[in-house]
This record gives sequence, structure tokens and C-alpha cells, in this order.
Amino acid sequence: MKKTFSIWLFCLSLCVTASLSAVAQDATYSNKNALPEIGVVASDAISLDKEMIVGDAVMRQMRGQSPVIADPVLDEYLQDLGNRLVIHAENAKFPFEFFWVDNDAINAFAFFGGHIGVHTGLMRRAKTESELASVLAHEISHVTQRHIARKMQAQKRSSPLAIASLIGGVLIAMANPEAGIAAMQAGSAASAQLQIDYTRTNEQEADRIGISMLARAGFDVTAAASFFSTMAEEYRMVSKPPARLLTHPLTETRIADARARAADYPARYLRPSVQFELAKARIMARYSFEPDYAVDYFNAALEKNAYKLKVAAQYGLALAYMRAEENEKAKEIVINQLLSQDPSNLFYLDAATDIYIALGEPLKAVELLQPHVSLNPRNQVLALNQANALISASQYEQAIDLLRDFLLVNKDYQIAYQLMTEAYQKAKQFSQMHQSKAEVYALYGAYTRAVDELQYAYNFAGEDHLEKQRIRARIKQFRDQEERLERL
Repeated sequence: MKKTFSIWLFCLSLCVTASLSAVAQDATYSNKNALPEIGVVASDAISLDKEMIVGDAVMRQMRGQSPVIADPVLDEYLQDLGNRLVIHAENAKFPFEFFWVDNDAINAFAFFGGHIGVHTGLMRRAKTESELASVLAHEISHVTQRHIARKMQAQKRSSPLAIASLIGGVLIAMANPEAGIAAMQAGSAASAQLQIDYTRTNEQEADRIGISMLARAGFDVTAAASFFSTMAEEYRMVSKPPARLLTHPLTETRIADARARAADYPARYLRPSVQFELAKARIMARYSFEPDYAVDYFNAALEKNAYKLKVAAQYGLALAYMRAEENEKAKEIVINQLLSQDPSNLFYLDAATDIYIALGEPLKAVELLQPHVSLNPRNQVLALNQANALISASQYEQAIDLLRDFLLVNKDYQIAYQLMTEAYQKAKQFSQMHQSKAEVYALYGAYTRAVDELQYAYNFAGEDHLEKQRIRARIKQFRDQEERLERL
């Protein structure tokens, strides 16, 4: 398995984000059916516009310095699941962005601007899609109720940027503990105010609203209590609980409250979700397990019929074979078995593309994907896999055209810019290559390096005055973005 990061460091980030709250009085919860406190009352602490700016800045910092996963298939699944919940949320003021963090701890977290991260470890332990959805609904509720802003308003001390600095520092600590500690020390004035003990009010509010959201979205409302019970049982005898339990205290009362709230809704029994089981298998095969262990694990599951859905175990085994560079075995499973059963499945199409490229047959991947891309050219899984296959087949201009179209509506997708950079480089279009590389740096918040790349691009532009004008304008935009953050 992949190495996990410091539980203590990461638990602080959840105190700053998902669990920020004022000191609670038990009497507040004498009526479980009381209407939630709507978070817009905290608008004088930080405006929605500023919240989105700070959230964007922290997200850029995370991309550059923490183990955020860039995986179109998993991103597509998580964003779709999150959106199914958000449409049933009250007081959602901006689009939500859901993303994965490569960390085996059981955890999820939310911060400014509708950003919600989920650890791969949480997905690995979730037994059903409703359990995963229950965690997302809880975190969405933290955002819609603006718990961070309400904490700031109650204290009237910490500036948005001070809290953003602390959040960023703790998130960095997942990938680089020493750097994270230094960043947190720089924001110590804010960190001194953020205590683990002050979580009850916001946690119960998020539980209540989240379970209601879960019911409206058509999920099993008993999943919240069942996942609470799973975590409590797994870590009952452990001296160092996971971050999720440290920052989201899991008492018997809280589990009982979740069960009582679920009893207010009709029982709902759902079949296992194919997409959930495939996503879980992908996380286990690609991120949680070492290649050899993954092969043994999924082979054993298939031999003993120890799976919820056979196709998920087959898919996991195929991915494990790919990581072990046994691509012919993977091809037999994915292309000859899984795709024949479900030819439009994005998980299978993604794996088939990688297999064909690994076997030196990228044009077969292009041919396989083309009818699907024609129907949905801006789907991230289809477009990015097709672009990758076209680049591998030395069809650079076609890849560039496809990526340009994709980026018109997905302007912050780093893999697209990375593929674009590769295509321009191999096509020897160096001015465009440096411009694309600048966009990658900007997504990491590295504006100085982005400007450097644009200056290289300017030098390669030659006598193309229109191109030079566009480059100068982009340089100004990057510098303006830096200044806007400073003005916060």
C-alpha cells in the first residue's frame, strides 16, 4: 500500500475547514427537527466573491504541493456523484468541485468556494455508494452553511487570507510535513483560535442537513449511521484514530442521532452501483495496493467469488495486470470480455486506450474511441484519452484541435494542458508549447514561473505580432491575479 501521511497534521486542516465552529450549547439540539441556521448570515465576515477567490487560491496550492489525484475517470465519477447531491442542496451559491487525495486515511474535507476533497482511503472502506454519498452530503452541508465564515464572524479576528494560509499549510503537510509545519507556524495567530473541541454545533447541523439531502437525492439514508458504525468499530481499540474521527468526533450519541434521523424517512433498498464498484476497484488497483499484491488480491476475489459485482473484480485485476506490465492479460479481460458486455463504459474505454498505447497500437485506440468522441466531444474521459492516443500515433494537429475544443469548457483541467504541451512540443510549435506550459504552472499557483514561460513563448513568436499581443495580455492577467490575492 501507499504510505499514509501524518494524521495529526491533517486533522488540523479539518478543524480549519469542515469542522470550524463556535462553542456549542447542548440545548441547541433539544429539537432535532429545528430548521438549520442558514450560513448567508456570515456574509459580513467574508463575501461569496472573496470566498471563491480564496478557495481557488488554496486549490491551486493543493494541486502543486499535495497528492491530489489527476484521474479523469475517477474525477468524472466523483463529480457526477457530488452533483447529484448538490442539486438537492439548499443555499448552494456556487459550483462545487470534488477531487481525490491519494491518502489511505479515512477522511474527507471541505474548504472555501465549494471545494471538497475525498481521501482514497475513505473510498476503500465505504461499502456502498450511499455511504460515500453520505460523507459528501455532510461536507456539502458544511459549505452551504458557510461554517468557516460563521466561525470567522464569531471571532471577528482572523482575516480570510490568514485562515487560507493556515489551510494551505496543513494541506501541504500531507505531501511534505516539514513544509506544512512551517506554513502553519506562519499562520499561528489563526491556528491558536481553532480548537478540535469546538465542533459539535456544526457537526450536528451538517449531519442533519446532509441526511435530508441524501434522502432527496434518492440514496439510502441509513448509510450515514452505517458508515459511522464501520469507522467506530474499526478504530475502537486503536490508540491513534484517523483524522476523520479526530475532527468529526464520533460519539455513541451522534450515531444514535443519525439512526433516529434516518427513521424519519422511508426505507430504500438499492442495488450495488456498478460505477461505485468500478471506482473502488480502480482506487484499490492503482492507488492503494502495490502491483503484485493487487494482482493476488483480485485473482483471489475472483477465485473465491468474494466480490459484490464480478465485473468490478475483473476490472481491478486488469488494472493490476497493467501496472505489472502484463498488458496482454489485461487486454484479454478489458477488450475481449468487459467491453463486449458494455461497449460505452468509460472505465473500460479508458483502460482499453492505455492497453493499446502500451502495446504500441494507438491507432486501434483512436478507432475505438472515435464514435464515442463524436457523440460527446467534451467528455473529459473520452476527449483526453483520444488526445493521448492521437499523440501516441503522432497525429499532433488532430490532438491539438481536440484539446482546444475541450479546454473551451474545461479551462482549469491540468491534464488537458499537459497533453497540449506534449503535442505542441512534438509538433515543434514552441511558442504554443510554452504558453500551454504556463497554464499548467498557473493552475499550481506558480504565477512567476508561468510568466517566465510566457516570456519564452514571446521570444519564439517571431514576427507574429498578434500572437505577441495575446502573450502580453496573458502576462498581465497572471500578474493581476497575484495582485488580487495580495489585496485580500
